[in-house]
Amino acid sequence: MTKVTPRRGECKSLSAKVASLLKVLAGRVGRGHDVTVPITPASARLADIAAHAGVSEATVSRVLNGKPGVAAATREAVLAAIDVHGYERPVKLRQRSEGLVGLITPELDNPIFPALAQVIAQGLTRQGYTPVLATQTPGGSTEDELTEMLVDRGVTGIIFVSGLHADTTADMTRYEKLRAQGVPYVLLDGYTPDIKAPFISPDDREAMQLAVTHLATLGHSKIGLAVGPRRFVPVQRKIEGFVATMADRFGLSAEEIEKGHIRHSLFTLEGGQAAASELLDDGFTAIVCASDMMALGAIRAARSRGLRVPEDVSVVGYDDSQLIAFTDPPLTTVRKPVHAMGQAAVRAILDEIAGTGTPHSEFVFHPELVVRGSTASGPRVNP
Repeated sequence: MTKVTPRRGECKSLSAKVASLLKVLAGRVGRGHDVTVPITPASARLADIAAHAGVSEATVSRVLNGKPGVAAATREAVLAAIDVHGYERPVKLRQRSEGLVGLITPELDNPIFPALAQVIAQGLTRQGYTPVLATQTPGGSTEDELTEMLVDRGVTGIIFVSGLHADTTADMTRYEKLRAQGVPYVLLDGYTPDIKAPFISPDDREAMQLAVTHLATLGHSKIGLAVGPRRFVPVQRKIEGFVATMADRFGLSAEEIEKGHIRHSLFTLEGGQAAASELLDDGFTAIVCASDMMALGAIRAARSRGLRVPEDVSVVGYDDSQLIAFTDPPLTTVRKPVHAMGQAAVRAILDEIAGTGTPHSEFVFHPELVVRGSTASGPRVNP
């Protein structure tokens, strides 16, 4: 490797540029930018850390320099403040890894999965564990192959996100075999009583109730649902919530709703476009989608017919993944409680690893309706 030594006259200029860059980066922290700034004399904001931890700047300095005379609780408060503000801990203050924890997710094309993975990875890291992300891709490694790979590498536990546990046609004995190997695990998105483990789920039924109620309040009655394959537990729950709310609002039978108002497709932009096209052909004025990606496909389907969103067709998504607020139009969606679910998954897997006994049941988290620009008054309110 070639070593480059700056000329004498360049040193001062280079230092100034570095200091300037650090100042710019430090200014971005805390304003929504994902920037990690090492704690150095040129960039550390001792006042921010001290204020957050409720201590003096001198105490923060003692912690950063590893000096004695600071109570354990105070030291932990300062370290927590460093993490919260996005600063990087000095090497000597970083926790040693307690072990590897695997995280198996579907493909990362859907931005909700990277968002969930980030919350989980950050939570594990703060507890001293090293997260290992294993992603399934079409034509790539299967869930079973990824699980075997992680076990071979000695992981202390595995978190499964939207895995085969959510598929009602899959063989669930694979998870019991994993437990027999002494590997604890936690499952997200898709509950089954056949597996004895902690489950973390959003309330998919409530999500559909929120979406349909919003559209009905705006005056829509021709409301359709674009959703994924029926064999998945989250899909079945979304259908249950949609059918129950439509029946309550409009007096329709469950059979009429399932046959006339629901279209199954893939959880992709193209899948949403295909399902929405069928609903638009049947004269629906509002479409609830099972993911934000499907909702973007529904908007594309409407525009390909010369229809305007939301003036002619209202569209509601599900997830509230990153950047959805900046689409055209900004998407009304049901926000999946990603942060709460990710934190719960971390707590559950750590309890499983420690053997302290997290209840082997389902923990359900409430979604939230976020109203933006893709929904508007329906024909009953604005003929």
